[in-house]
Amino acid sequence: MSTFVPRRSLPPLNAVRAFEAAARLGSLKEAAVELSVTHGAVSQQIRLLEDWLGAPALFRRSVRRVVLTPAGAALLTEFGPALDRISAAVQQHRTRRDDAPSIVLHVNALATFSLRWLLRRMGAFRAEHPDIEVRLSTSNETIDALAESFDVVIRGGPDTFPGYTSRFLFGERRLPVCSPTILDRAPLTDIRDLSQHTLLHVSSMARLWRDWLAEAGQPALRPEASLTFDHFYLTIQAAIDGLGVAMGPTALVADDLAAGRLMTPFPDISLSARSYFAYLPEARRTDPHIAVFCDWLEQQGRDLVRS
Repeated sequence: MSTFVPRRSLPPLNAVRAFEAAARLGSLKEAAVELSVTHGAVSQQIRLLEDWLGAPALFRRSVRRVVLTPAGAALLTEFGPALDRISAAVQQHRTRRDDAPSIVLHVNALATFSLRWLLRRMGAFRAEHPDIEVRLSTSNETIDALAESFDVVIRGGPDTFPGYTSRFLFGERRLPVCSPTILDRAPLTDIRDLSQHTLLHVSSMARLWRDWLAEAGQPALRPEASLTFDHFYLTIQAAIDGLGVAMGPTALVADDLAAGRLMTPFPDISLSARSYFAYLPEARRTDPHIAVFCDWLEQQGRDLVRS
């Protein structure tokens, strides 16, 4: 005798997606933008869901926003995690090769951060988590200007972007760094000794040296010469090559300091800088593989602070 299995009673998936986005964002318009559909399509899908469910209503509508009723709020607490699980399952299915699960994370990070910090550590992550493949691309654009979506976007912060949640990774400061070889020509034992050296600048942060010299009590100091580059990593490499003294972001020069390629002549005077954050799409915020990668990034940051 066969066992009867009742058929699942499920509402239309598009209607669930429209409701979840509108409920989470508090706006039909913002939900339409997130789902890449029209405002009218979102409204129609929500009406479809309300008709399918029956009373009580899900929203109280105002002129500009939508407000959840208690019944709507109860549904949101269930629908949101359910959609996250469906999304994670689809992503895992798409990244399976030869029946062996291999999770692909698409990560976008700042160019200099990638070149001077992240890439040097990716081998260790791969060894610890061989089931997760990180596909890294670089860009300095803001998140809302990116042409495609990513599982993790690493930028400065803290900032807020619609549709994204953020995780703090680690902080950073900026201070002078130079190759030990240039000190044979002209030692740096006092701030005023910088007048005998070439100062290396990055064009996108033209005030760095000016601000640091003011912090050091020597705002009028004039260097022997100045060189300007259009990227931080070029400025840092120029310092390693002995071309002058650069303002080094502590995270990006940590490996060079540890290896003796660079030194900090004035370690007690530094400028504050924006911290590094991982920005995650709201729909993927509970993905366990993204959590593993972000946990690893945070641990690397803690190791950096202790070193």
